[in-house]
Amino acid sequence: MTGDSEDPSDEVQYHVDVGSDEVAESVLLPGNPERVDKITALWDDHEEVARHREYRTATGSYDGRPISVTSTGIGGPSAAIAVEELARVGADIFVRVGSCGAIQPEMDVGDLVITSGAVRQEGTSDEYVREDYPAVAHHEVVSALVAAAERLGHEYHVGLTMSADSFYAGQGRPGLGGFRAAGSEDLVAELRAANVKNIEMEASAILTIANVYGLRAGAVCSVYANRVTGEFRTAGESKAAETASLAVALLARMDEKKREAGVEHWHAGLSLDGDE
Repeated sequence: MTGDSEDPSDEVQYHVDVGSDEVAESVLLPGNPERVDKITALWDDHEEVARHREYRTATGSYDGRPISVTSTGIGGPSAAIAVEELARVGADIFVRVGSCGAIQPEMDVGDLVITSGAVRQEGTSDEYVREDYPAVAHHEVVSALVAAAERLGHEYHVGLTMSADSFYAGQGRPGLGGFRAAGSEDLVAELRAANVKNIEMEASAILTIANVYGLRAGAVCSVYANRVTGEFRTAGESKAAETASLAVALLARMDEKKREAGVEHWHAGLSLDGDE
């Protein structure tokens, strides 16, 4: 592995340690490596194919469809490496599966947030493209996530996410000794007024890079905390994993429907009715 190959698709990737025959076209991206086991427990079958640094990868099937999962660690830099290297070996659909803090008062702990777009308050995507380039989830991935949440009966919200580079100062929390970064005391209120739904640390980098490369990406996160009400509880993790897994299966059906209809894009005139 040279690290500089023009065509690295047949090589084992340097960080994620996988080759082209080891991952599916659709990959779930949790941050925490421990979530890999919780996600694969929902699948029909799976096999762990790599474990290197923060990156754990398993490949299997869900509802008869190929699917993979790779943990990314915390933040945009490591998530960007995962997207880069997984795409080089054939992955082209990425769904972040994570946790977040909600910033709208009506959102309950345990609810899901499906990201339609993201505020790029992280530096990784700035190194790919100009800062006014939008971080937008692919409309087909958003549709599949919504359909999956509806079928599973999970409470969910769709909207804008803010992705930060730091858990403390960058999300308006006090640092050591009560340290406050400039503007941090007003951050959550400003985002809430702009109808941003939640805060996390990876979505905008994943969405931006996927759009630059012409890939499909989205994000679904479980609400662990509501920054307005002060409620905190680690809840809904399996809901996000189940929703993302089903969404991958629905995306496969959507692609089949597009081919049957001879169209390139999913639209409201197509239907998955009868596909349960």
